[in-house]
Amino acid sequence: MRTLQLRRAALDEIEREARHTYPEEACGFLFSPPESLDRPTRSVTTTEVAANSYAGERGRRFVITPEELSAAERRAERRGELVSGFYHSHPDHPALPSTFDTEHAWPWYAYLVVSVDRRGACSAGVFELDDEHGRFAARELEVVADLPEVAAPRSGLRTEA
Repeated sequence: MRTLQLRRAALDEIEREARHTYPEEACGFLFSPPESLDRPTRSVTTTEVAANSYAGERGRRFVITPEELSAAERRAERRGELVSGFYHSHPDHPALPSTFDTEHAWPWYAYLVVSVDRRGACSAGVFELDDEHGRFAARELEVVADLPEVAAPRSGLRTEA
């Protein structure tokens, strides 16, 4: 993966979730069709919110349980998709992976990091773990109005009022 392609509506929903959970970290899943995973551009067709199950201070950490990941993988399989990455927010910190993020990341997955501050302003960056060197490499985020190669892009994001 060199580029992550994401619909504007999906990024807007992720940013709304980041604002809603502020000052804690929001987190969730990115899903892609299997055929996009071997291309230079990975298209995200579906996003879903995950519970931040970190037992400590959630303003600086997030954890998605193995059970929640397994359930997301089963939902993706039923739709003909794969979990292709994860997103999370960084309250009052830049949209860059932290040391904790690096220590807990897996290669191959895309990691979308959204910075959010107390005013609600957001910025985003995409990263992929370079397993050989044990650090993240920045990737391009391409925000598009729609994904023409996908018949019916969906977003499973839910937000609470």
